[in-house]
Amino acid sequence: MLFRQLFDSESSTYTYLLADENTKAAILIDPVLEQVERDLKLLRELGLSLRFCLETHVHADHITGTAKLREATGCLGIVPAKAQVACADKHIKDGDTLQLGTINIQAIATPGHTDSHMTYYVNRDRLFTGDALFIRGCGRTDFQSGDAGVLFDSVTQRLFTLPDNTLVYPGHDYRGHTVSTIAEEKQSNPRFSGRSREEFIEFMGNLNLPNPKKIMEAVPANESCGAT
Repeated sequence: MLFRQLFDSESSTYTYLLADENTKAAILIDPVLEQVERDLKLLRELGLSLRFCLETHVHADHITGTAKLREATGCLGIVPAKAQVACADKHIKDGDTLQLGTINIQAIATPGHTDSHMTYYVNRDRLFTGDALFIRGCGRTDFQSGDAGVLFDSVTQRLFTLPDNTLVYPGHDYRGHTVSTIAEEKQSNPRFSGRSREEFIEFMGNLNLPNPKKIMEAVPANESCGAT
């Protein structure tokens, strides 16, 4: 499998490129509008054909690049089943799989950051966790139908039960980290390690974070697949 981790510095967002090296079929996870030209250039350089753009959730801090990428390549836009995104080509449910040559992608429902959040388990060795689980952190739960208790359950009951050596690739990082493992996060993530469900809910309820700068434009745009 060909794999690239790409970064948008304005939103501290990771986009992930996965491709089957035999068929040259590719998928982008969480593409960013401002990075579409970068992504198209990389696809051309690597001789890849983009088949899917796959979202972990409806983002509040950046606009997805799916609409532009779909126009440029004819790829399909895929979003979680409960996301209110009527323009998507496909809604993926918990337990559904996408097969792209030798790449197997399983959807794992991990609500809490939003009520429709999905994590993607690829080839049973790596997770693309979006905003459900960060490296030593997690996404906020104070808007978009977020729920701290539900997020705690999603992470501890669905992600932390996977093999310890599973690689964790988050949707964001603000400190320069690129990859972790389930074992590391169970042991060292201060949001979850040694914290009860009730303590987690209390902690998340007292973060008092400002809204993302782009929330007013990003959410409606992402409900339209990134069309602006």
